[in-house]
Amino acid sequence: MKKTKTGERSISDWLDEMEAENRDVSHITLPEGLSYDEDPDETVFFEEIKPCGMLCAENHPFATVERFGHWYRCRGRDRDGDAVHTWKEPWWLFTKDRDLAVRTAKSHLESV
Repeated sequence: MKKTKTGERSISDWLDEMEAENRDVSHITLPEGLSYDEDPDETVFFEEIKPCGMLCAENHPFATVERFGHWYRCRGRDRDGDAVHTWKEPWWLFTKDRDLAVRTAKSHLESV
């Protein structure tokens, strides 16, 4: 069992436990500390739409796929109409299928 920085169980282990309890983990919310306590093993994909420059502190549309053990988390924010910035709520998906995670992330960017 992989441990995080504070010795807690890993995101991958936690998702396995939830799946073993027959819970739908595809859109599950991670426990508060767990999401900030572990760096991804790999960032598979990242793209951000930020035409206003790197110093802008507003929310921008983006999509990323990160691997935690044998789980992939794709997440992002969709564009809010034609606006440069977004106020839409973040979206996410957990899956063991790398291709599905990447396709999902890219499809959110294509729709902007």
